[in-house]
Amino acid sequence: MSATDRAGPPLTDYLLLALLATLWGASYTFIKLGVATIPPVTLIAARTVIAGGVLLLVLRLRGIRMPTDGRTWRLFGFQAVMNSVIPFTMIAWAETSLDAGLAAILNSTSPIFTFLITWAVTRHEPVSGRKLFGVVAGVAGITLVIGLDALGGAGRQLLPQLAIVAATICYAVAAIFGRNFKGLDPMVPAAGSMLSGAAMLIPLSLVLDRPWALAPSASSIGALLGLALVSTALAFVIYFRLLASLGSVGTMAQAYLRVPVGVAIGVVFLGETPASTAMIGLVLVVLGVAAMTLPGRARAKVRPA
Repeated sequence: MSATDRAGPPLTDYLLLALLATLWGASYTFIKLGVATIPPVTLIAARTVIAGGVLLLVLRLRGIRMPTDGRTWRLFGFQAVMNSVIPFTMIAWAETSLDAGLAAILNSTSPIFTFLITWAVTRHEPVSGRKLFGVVAGVAGITLVIGLDALGGAGRQLLPQLAIVAATICYAVAAIFGRNFKGLDPMVPAAGSMLSGAAMLIPLSLVLDRPWALAPSASSIGALLGLALVSTALAFVIYFRLLASLGSVGTMAQAYLRVPVGVAIGVVFLGETPASTAMIGLVLVVLGVAAMTLPGRARAKVRPA
C-alpha cells in the first residue's frame, strides 16, 4: 500500500463534501420557493436544461468534448433517471405538501440505502462495522438536529413521504452507478446526465403543464436559477469528483450534513429556533460522517518466508 493510500483522502475532499452538503442543503429552500408558482415537472425540467447548458458551455470553454458513443450516452441516460428525473421530480412534488423537517429526515436516509445495496448487492467497496456505526449515528443525529417533534407527522401524509423515500433509494443507486464515470472529467457526466434528464423532462412539461401559459413569480424564477446554477451545475461537478475519491458510501455521507446546513440557513436567514437537542445531534452527525469517510487502519500483509 502506498503512502498516499495510508494517508487517505486529502483535506480537500472533506471540504468539498461540506460544500456539496451546503449546496444541496440549500436546494430544499430553492425548491420550496420554486414550486410556489412553477409546477414540479416544469421546475425540474428547467433546472436540468439550465444546469446542462451551463456545464456544456464551460466544457466548450475548457476545450473538453462530450463523448459521442452510444454506450456512454446510455449510461448518462440511466444516471439521469436515477439521479435527477425521478428523485428531483418526486422531491419537488412532495415539498408541495410535506413538512420540511420530516422531509429532511426522510431524504437524509440515502446513505443507509447506499450502504445496504453495497453490502448486499454490488460489494464494490469495503463495508465495515465502522461504516455501519456511521449510518446509525448519522440517522440519530439528524433526528436530534431536526427535533423529535418532526417525527410526529410520520404516516399522516403517506404518499409524499413514500415519494421522498423512493427518491433516496434512487440517489443510492445513482451513487453506486456513478463509479462507471471514474475515468471522465467530473463535468462530463454531470453535463451528460443533466442534458439526458432534460430530454426526458421537457416533453412531459409541455404535455402536463403547458409552461407557456404559466406566470411564475420573481421569487420562483430566482429560486430556479439558484437551484440550477448552484445546487445542480456546481453541485454535480463536485459530486462526480467525490465519487472517484471517497467512493459511493463516503460521498453519500453528505446527506447527513445537509440537514444541519439547512437548519443553520433557517436560523440565520429566517430567524428559526433550532431544537434543544440540535448540538447533540450535530456531534452525532459529525461522528457518523467521519466513520463513513475516514480511511480505515491498513492491515499488515504477511509475506511468505
